[in-house]
Amino acid sequence: MENRLEELNLKLHSLVIFRGLLEDEGINLLSRLLESAGLPLLSRTDAYAAFAARLFGEGPDFTAYLWDRTAALENPYVKLRAEGRDDAALRRCAEDELRFLTELSGFAGERAQRALGLSGLPVWENTPMDFVAAYEARMADIGRTGYGVYAKHNMFLVKDGSLRPVVFPDPVRLCDLKGYERERGQVVENTLALLRGRPAANALLYGDAGTGKSSTVKAVVNEYAGEGLRLAEIRKDQILEIPAVAEQLSRNPLKFILFLDDLSFTGQTEEAGVLKAILEGSASAKAQNIAVYATSNRRHLIGERFSDRGDDDIHRNETMEEQASLSERFGLRVNFGKPDKAQYLRIVEGILEDRGIRMGQEERALRAERYALEHGGRSPRVARQFAEHLMSKAPCGRNEQ
Repeated sequence: MENRLEELNLKLHSLVIFRGLLEDEGINLLSRLLESAGLPLLSRTDAYAAFAARLFGEGPDFTAYLWDRTAALENPYVKLRAEGRDDAALRRCAEDELRFLTELSGFAGERAQRALGLSGLPVWENTPMDFVAAYEARMADIGRTGYGVYAKHNMFLVKDGSLRPVVFPDPVRLCDLKGYERERGQVVENTLALLRGRPAANALLYGDAGTGKSSTVKAVVNEYAGEGLRLAEIRKDQILEIPAVAEQLSRNPLKFILFLDDLSFTGQTEEAGVLKAILEGSASAKAQNIAVYATSNRRHLIGERFSDRGDDDIHRNETMEEQASLSERFGLRVNFGKPDKAQYLRIVEGILEDRGIRMGQEERALRAERYALEHGGRSPRVARQFAEHLMSKAPCGRNEQ
């Protein structure tokens, strides 16, 4: 039995396609457990308990733990398959390793305790599973599931030229957003075109502050992440990195929104010029699985300075055309205007209903309007802040009546 543990550990360390598994903490603890047979009793017990504690931190099923790591792992074989290609040698290697991982997934706690001369310790579960068949099924659905870090996270930031996952992304969903159904519907329709492989426009969401432009983009990503949608947020000072980022993502089976939040330029900058080229679909930036979504508080992204005006009508017309040209390169432009009183009160009503805050219609309208006047005017953001204000004032465990 001791030799069998050594054999499993040797095969584990012989992985090539799935070698990244050895970087996982739990798999490393498993390796330590497999090689502990010749150690003193205390060391064997400690190795067993350390692995079990790590495993039980996510659930008692070792098969599920091992499959989760195997399925999401970025490796040469999955990259090749994601690009619609195949290689006989890589496939054979991958299938051989998956057969071993199927065997390893059946490694039971009772068996480990017998081999190590232990008893009375907690045991984990092992659910029978064919890793070869399951992995092939995942390859068939790779456009929705993704692989590597993109299988585990939906939102990313650009840092040092690479995408890093957002650890605590905004969880907002479409059902959380009230009002602007027509505007939001245009964004959803365009996003569905991207997901379904149809031509999708680059989109500019512009309008007053607090109207839910950024929340709309993030809610759409949260809504359709299960269908293969991801978001990469790029700051204005990182625009020059977009072509390199787009090149990285162009061969990925998932669909990506490159998100530029609160975008504006004070004049004709290098970043503005690069963004124009990207929106026009230059060879270095255009990819069928990518769309650029931007938000801005103003319709024209390039602002006019007094010194730009010039002394003649021709110069002024050229300046105005240049200011409008960047915005017009977005195929979809959606205006999120400041709500009127009726729309604002409908938004307030929807938010309060979601949060279980009950209040008479007249009192709600009076208090919501007063709150808006005291906090910069009507907007969905102010409506949400009004609801939070009511919740903070309500007695613990009770809603306002």
